[in-house]
Amino acid sequence: MKKIPKKPGTFKPNEASKVNEPLPVYNRTVKVIPSVKDFTYNEFKKIAEKTPFTQAEWASMLQVSERTLQRYAKNNGSFAPINAERFVQINTVVTRGKLVFGSVEAFYDWIHSNPPMLDGDLSFLSLTSYDGIQKVLTQIGRIEHGILA
Repeated sequence: MKKIPKKPGTFKPNEASKVNEPLPVYNRTVKVIPSVKDFTYNEFKKIAEKTPFTQAEWASMLQVSERTLQRYAKNNGSFAPINAERFVQINTVVTRGKLVFGSVEAFYDWIHSNPPMLDGDLSFLSLTSYDGIQKVLTQIGRIEHGILA
């Protein structure tokens, strides 16, 4: 049997093939959104004072107890990231409501009037869940574009 001369760079069966690809990164930590990191009661208070929502309503929307809000107020405590993120979502809804209805009070009256929409009625309780917040934003967008049904 005649041996075939090896050319440089050819594959040798006994050698392991290495590919220079980046290694996947597993167990990467989740980054907290900068706007909700270390969100304190004083920051919450600055924005919350501009809305007609009561402390009980804020507690319901943020899914914390009124007592927790009082404790945060006493020592300027930091909100948990999930509560801070919910606050940012609700603040977005209030800002859009102010633009569409002309004032925060008009938006407040509208959300408390249980407005109808295609998927059923909205209510203040819609602001206590992510899906409800999305429905409120959808309806505000429809009103903004003249689609009232």
